[in-house]
Amino acid sequence: MNRSPKTAGFVYKNFEMLSWAFTILMIVSLVYTLIGGYNFYIYGNCNGPNQEGFCVFDPLGGNTKYSNLQEASCSIDDKGEKILSLNGVDVEIFPQINRGAKNQVFVIGCYACPYTRQAYPEIRKLAYEEDVNFIFAHLPVKDETLFISNIVNCVAEADSKKIMPLNDLIFKIDTSNLNEKESLLLAVETIDLNRTAIEECASQNKTTELSEKQFSEIKKTGVYGTPTVFVNENAIVGPKPFRVYKRDLT
Repeated sequence: MNRSPKTAGFVYKNFEMLSWAFTILMIVSLVYTLIGGYNFYIYGNCNGPNQEGFCVFDPLGGNTKYSNLQEASCSIDDKGEKILSLNGVDVEIFPQINRGAKNQVFVIGCYACPYTRQAYPEIRKLAYEEDVNFIFAHLPVKDETLFISNIVNCVAEADSKKIMPLNDLIFKIDTSNLNEKESLLLAVETIDLNRTAIEECASQNKTTELSEKQFSEIKKTGVYGTPTVFVNENAIVGPKPFRVYKRDLT
């Protein structure tokens, strides 16, 4: 009041109006906070399914990051308005754990992608703790890791029960060593498979043709980044808390 009598007079005369204005702003702010909190709990971000942008509950954006395939060496169309979908995708050609369950988890990830690696501990819970049919489809963000699909396909052919133990080991390998076949063959030995037989299988043309066919099927989903996780028909992009992946299980 001493510094600005005019301002004090304005506030005094319009106190009720200003009070209502600030009350409305507080209510609107509370509503947006609740919506953001709900979205964060359900979708892992404040802005809705697979949305980006600032989130006060995730200020560093850790739940919305992904490896952009448009910027990688393997060519995928950019995000645009494309809808992620498994319609028309032949999921049967991928290595999988088929338990005859009513739920399906189809993961498109890259063993070298830092965000796939960040998401993997939560994703593997779905395979180990939930009654689901589980598929992990390798989509390399670097061409050097293309041959990993060959090895995984051969392991699946030899013993489908070894798929998840192999995945667990691959995700423990330092990314700088993923382009070395020896690292992968040591992983094959660790899960008690014949490394020579797997190496010979991985070098065959029919195995490479299968991997290439799998890449073609992956592109049909409209994927624009890894990891992309389809829980039944719902797509989730980027590393998320386990609750977000589990919410779409029926």
